[in-house]
Amino acid sequence: MNSNNRLDISVVVPLYNEAESLPELTAWIDRVIKREGLSCEVIFVDDGSTDGSWDVIESLKKEYSFVRAIGFMRNYGKSAALYCGFEAAEGEVVFTMDADLQDSPDEIPEMRRMILEEGYDMVSGWKKLRHDPAGKRWPSKFFNATARVVSGIKLHDFNCGLKAYRLKVIKSIEVYGEMHRYIPILAKYAGFRNIGEKVVEHRARKFGHSKFGMERMLKGYLDLITVTFMSHFGRSPMYFFGGLGTLMFLFGGGTTIWIIATKLYKQFHALPLRPVADQPMFYLAMLAVVLGVMLFLAGFLGELINRASSDRNKYLIDKTL
Repeated sequence: MNSNNRLDISVVVPLYNEAESLPELTAWIDRVIKREGLSCEVIFVDDGSTDGSWDVIESLKKEYSFVRAIGFMRNYGKSAALYCGFEAAEGEVVFTMDADLQDSPDEIPEMRRMILEEGYDMVSGWKKLRHDPAGKRWPSKFFNATARVVSGIKLHDFNCGLKAYRLKVIKSIEVYGEMHRYIPILAKYAGFRNIGEKVVEHRARKFGHSKFGMERMLKGYLDLITVTFMSHFGRSPMYFFGGLGTLMFLFGGGTTIWIIATKLYKQFHALPLRPVADQPMFYLAMLAVVLGVMLFLAGFLGELINRASSDRNKYLIDKTL
């Protein structure tokens, strides 16, 4: 245990209907922390399971003193589970891993060493050899390549469930919606730029089936747009909407003035001219003015909402251990 009496590690495990795998996962973590001589807490976050997962967690709590748990009233999603797990975590280094036994707790010691000795703020796992069908692997490769280009973070696997963080990292970021895929990006824009990567073992699923379908790819790209926008303009939406709206208003207004001025000049010099209302550019200019005003108002309303909003993450926690 470290000198300031803080726990060495916290392991946050979000889960949904994983009752069969929980005993084996807990025993595996127990073996690792005993072998390494680490103080530990394992925080299970039951995301509204309906298969008796909470009953299994209650029995594990009686056997393992390091087990803690949070149970939701209904299914909110992985991001919500991670958010509440991060709120509860107290370890010097915080790990996340999936509950389906595809992530190996044997990776914990080395990833912890990378955080403490090599100075990384977070270390993300890379499932270099994946035991998934091609229908999941290839879309994932394309998605990760896009995320690397957009974020500038050189990771091969943004969505790997096995990650390690300094405690201050998880206390500084806000995970909501489906943003669990983009925690490295959230960490970078929070000021934690020392992000490392480690090749980790990816095991075939032993029990049950994946809870994520192909629709997550569409959601992933929409979320990538969202997190990129929020990282740059989330605190001041007026910078984006107001700036774009101002440019469109100036373009539309300037074009309108130019069209009218050209007509007046030609009329004054008795030159042939077209009525303003017969020129398509006039209507495009008017459209630009209207859109500019709407975008500016959108930015202004975004500022008002942002400054008046209370805590966004409100989840109904039914029980804790």
